Amino acid sequence: MLTHRQNTRGAARLLTLGAGIAALLALAAPVAAANPAGNNGTVKIDRVAFDDAPNNEPHVGCIFQVDFYGFDAGDLSADVIFEAHPPTGSGVLLEDTVFIGEDDNSGGGSQAGLDASRTYDLSEALAGYAPQPQQGWHVKLTVHADGSQGADTKHKVFWVEGCEQPETPPSNPPSNPPSNPPSNPPSNPPSNPPHGGTLGGAGGPKDPVLPDTALPASGETALTLLAGLLLLGGSGTYAVVAIRDRSRKR
Repeated sequence: MLTHRQNTRGAARLLTLGAGIAALLALAAPVAAANPAGNNGTVKIDRVAFDDAPNNEPHVGCIFQVDFYGFDAGDLSADVIFEAHPPTGSGVLLEDTVFIGEDDNSGGGSQAGLDASRTYDLSEALAGYAPQPQQGWHVKLTVHADGSQGADTKHKVFWVEGCEQPETPPSNPPSNPPSNPPSNPPSNPPSNPPHGGTLGGAGGPKDPVLPDTALPASGETALTLLAGLLLLGGSGTYAVVAIRDRSRKR
């Protein structure tokens, strides 16, 4: 049978153990309240000019931000996936990983609960897709967040504009020279130079001239019946032929 002293000691030990358990529960309670179970956190699309307000803007330029609010504290990251969405098409445009566990989920989806922001540019990724004429490109964002219990997926669908690539003109435009420019055309000397000229250039033969002594001073009559200029075989020589008819007194 236990003595009165033993009973007292056992009761004191139970009280001490209970106080320790209560203290541990008290310490754990704030942690559990700060990181409650479930798929905590939310994401928002933010257009230029960027801010920390937790409003979602579904029409953005090609450069935009994704804001993360109300996620749990710890070594936690979010996998980010951008995909083309109908009517734009399908296919993964860009993938990324963002650290979201800097602080607990206090503040939730308010500005005080902002955990991270990341800027993206989809210009190159969307270059192969045709934009919708009025709205641009339709894009789907999927986020898988660490630390969630149960479903860990969040989605956002939004429109992106202004990702057209400017056309670059050629650096050295080709010139257009004449297709067949004339190369030193030959000169065309006159085939029949004027009488009395020189054929063949300076120093060439000249036309012969009849001397005045060809006709007698008296007693003779001379009748020139024909005089002509004959070009002989391209030699450049000219000749004068004179036919004379003489009559003598008998």
